[in-house]
Amino acid sequence: MADSSTTQLQLWIERINSGDAAAGKQLVGHTCERLRRLTRKMLRDFPGVRRQEDTDDVLNSAVLRLLRALEVVPLTSVAEFFRLAALQIRRELLDLARLFTRRREITAPNEPRADEDSSGSTPPPLADDSDSTYEPQRLARWTEFHQHVEALPVELREVFGLRWYHGLTEAQAAAVLNISRATLKRRWLEARLRLQDAMGGALPGADVLRGGQHP
Repeated sequence: MADSSTTQLQLWIERINSGDAAAGKQLVGHTCERLRRLTRKMLRDFPGVRRQEDTDDVLNSAVLRLLRALEVVPLTSVAEFFRLAALQIRRELLDLARLFTRRREITAPNEPRADEDSSGSTPPPLADDSDSTYEPQRLARWTEFHQHVEALPVELREVFGLRWYHGLTEAQAAAVLNISRATLKRRWLEARLRLQDAMGGALPGADVLRGGQHP
């Protein structure tokens, strides 16, 4: 049975289809907090880039992306909305990781070495590993992760999107997709195992993957 939140989403979709533009903003607003949490989760892994990109900037970009998508993609169900929203959120996070990667590639060759100082003064302290040495690898892992999610079979990608990108519980996700919880659990497990196999081990955001908790 659909919960009150799902019922409200369906009402917004019906209002959108009847020409109510304000309903689209309300519908998109439903995804904002989850996207903010996911973005913060990614930025915690990259101390060096967190200072360059504000979470709300990323959120605003994703909201605009989703609003534009709603203008051209007709919706008839809550499942279709979640599918569209997960796609746009995933692409925004993927673009974020790619942006950070490009910035690292541009700035890294110009970063001074710790053992070189033309002024002749005491060399500056080495940068923290979390700010430099491991950051490109983490960026690459996040990029690869979102790309592999995109490549999952549709039924697995839908379940993964509802559980990981939207943070729905097993019961909520099963209700949205109109499947049993047993089927939901099987697909959720299979999606995680496929992603682990594709990436050769542990995944970024593993604490989220284990149980679908909010990051």
